[in-house]
Amino acid sequence: MSVPEIQLSSSLSFEPEAEATLVLVPALPAPDALAAWPGLADALTAIGFSGSFAAFTRVPLLSLTDKPLAVVGLGDRTDAAGVRDAVGAGVRSLTGFSSVHVHLDAAPAGTATAAAEGALLGAYTFDSFKTSGRTERATSITVHTTEQVDTAAAVSIAEAVALVKDLTTTPAEWQSPQQLTESALAAVDGLPVEVTVWDEERLAAEGFGGILGVGQGSDRPPRLVRLSYSPADATRHVALVGKGITFDTGGLSLKPASSMVGMKDDMCGAATVLAVIRAAAQQRLSTRVTAWMCIADNMPSGRAIRPGDVLRMYGGQTVEVLNTDAEGRLVLGDGLVAASEEHPDLIIDVATLTGAIMVALGNRHTGVFGDDEAVEAFLDAAAAAGEDAWPMPLPDFMESDLDSPIADMRNANMGSRNGGALFAGLFLRRFVGPVSDEEDAPRIPWVHLDIAASSLNDSAPFGYTDKGVTGATVRSILELISR
Repeated sequence: MSVPEIQLSSSLSFEPEAEATLVLVPALPAPDALAAWPGLADALTAIGFSGSFAAFTRVPLLSLTDKPLAVVGLGDRTDAAGVRDAVGAGVRSLTGFSSVHVHLDAAPAGTATAAAEGALLGAYTFDSFKTSGRTERATSITVHTTEQVDTAAAVSIAEAVALVKDLTTTPAEWQSPQQLTESALAAVDGLPVEVTVWDEERLAAEGFGGILGVGQGSDRPPRLVRLSYSPADATRHVALVGKGITFDTGGLSLKPASSMVGMKDDMCGAATVLAVIRAAAQQRLSTRVTAWMCIADNMPSGRAIRPGDVLRMYGGQTVEVLNTDAEGRLVLGDGLVAASEEHPDLIIDVATLTGAIMVALGNRHTGVFGDDEAVEAFLDAAAAAGEDAWPMPLPDFMESDLDSPIADMRNANMGSRNGGALFAGLFLRRFVGPVSDEEDAPRIPWVHLDIAASSLNDSAPFGYTDKGVTGATVRSILELISR
């Protein structure tokens, strides 16, 4: 979890000791905005650089410096999200230097903290297993601005995103349920976070049939991890439930070889809720946060659950398992019931749950399901955080698709591929409990985030996001909690 050191400077002029300099520039021509950089506007015009959003180039300006000078365009993206993405794109592209100075000449008022976040996020790399060809990005960043910048918050957010990327990118060989549990303990060490771990014996004794069922085919037994941050002044309680499948073969409903590549990423939801509670504790937010990491390996063996088996979930509901590759909803079902027992004000579950959401929304949007007001609140937070998200329906007429002749419900609609992400959302909703123990109490407000598409960028880099794990929804959930 490598996040650069960050410093602030009120100097808006070029500093000769800078190893490399990055200047944020507006859409050109805009000579007044570059007054501190004599000759820069003319040099950019000469090479045809227009300042379009996230456009990047290095510029030789020998009258100012013999050291590398680069620019990144802001274009017409003048909000905080635009500044964050543009600066992130610039730092991500300016490789080969350990120290980078970032000048925010074109940044609109009130966006300097977003710029600092972008710089830190854009500097991320994961090349732990490379012996050559490593990408060198900045390990020290100086942001030049006259604005106040909450550097502690920026670092905390960048560390949270980096934690998700580190854990999710780690090969499954080194990421068993127990190892992910140990990573969680290490991540919150020294913070006011209480941790409780269920091993396979306690899971069995307390009836966590979903997590146990998914994990029983593996030689690496499952875990449930509860993390609790409870500030004394908290008046609200948000529970987070994350899918933590440390490797997903599909179980006996075995995936094709090409579909199994990348399935180490299937624990991204659990990594996300861990990262969020860590950042909430670091920032001393005034909301109580509880995170539930539902962790298992989904492997085929003589012990694995079979299509047609019935699992008794935590809380007593029964599920006929028709597809062992629809396993994420089984571990989340247990986690949602456990989270509901504490009657939080809001439950958010996060999961790389369905390929269907990728078909529906493409590669960048998170699918957002749940109760209308809670979904709207999340979408507002996502918009403020600059993360792509889209509301999805949970149609009541599809409830009958969950019917099973021998159990309370089935985990997959084997007769139809239509609306697969909606089916999964409806399945999860059945495990969200009431706001209190009173009879006929309404269901706890709930949001389900399907990050199967948004959690991984397998195409060209964009903004501060490199190819690979994105850390999607971390900043949106933190934004919602902080409100």
